[in-house]
Amino acid sequence: MSDHAAKQDQTDLLPEDNEDIGSTWLDRAIVWLGKKLSLVFALIVLVSAYEIVRRYVFDSPTLWVHETVTFAGATLFVLGGIYAFATNRHVRVVLLYDAAPPKVRRWLDVLHQLLGLAFCSMLLYGSWFMAKDAVRAPWGAWRLETSGSAWNPPFPALLKVIILVAVITLTLQFILHLIRDLRRVARGGDA
Repeated sequence: MSDHAAKQDQTDLLPEDNEDIGSTWLDRAIVWLGKKLSLVFALIVLVSAYEIVRRYVFDSPTLWVHETVTFAGATLFVLGGIYAFATNRHVRVVLLYDAAPPKVRRWLDVLHQLLGLAFCSMLLYGSWFMAKDAVRAPWGAWRLETSGSAWNPPFPALLKVIILVAVITLTLQFILHLIRDLRRVARGGDA
């Protein structure tokens, strides 16, 4: 392979625009981690294929595959939310936003971050109690909630803690984006 072709292959891996990189240090860290964790989806496929072969070819199903794959996939989907926000790929209503002049858009961005913080405060409240109940018994002892299956891993507790960490991360993202957007409003531009 020529040097030019190798360089071209490397540039094909780079994002096409700045939205794929993130606008804050936290966004960039999330994008970096998200790209690494996306490989777990391939691992999920391989482990699922292993289970299919064990079950249907050798008539020897496993106890652990279904719950492990479900936990790994659920974790990736939870983390996918903060990745989508970091890369500005989250769902939003653009009908009014696209028609608004730049000055109004800057204020709509600030409003978006404030509403997002209000939403995160509710999520933090709910996910805190959910995670706390998943890792502590009613009498206060440390115990992880388990699945209740024959294998009985603590995946429900771990997932609830991951959700709490993701919501804390999302809240920090909203704060950093609010600071960024308030600076844009103060400067009157995008820089």
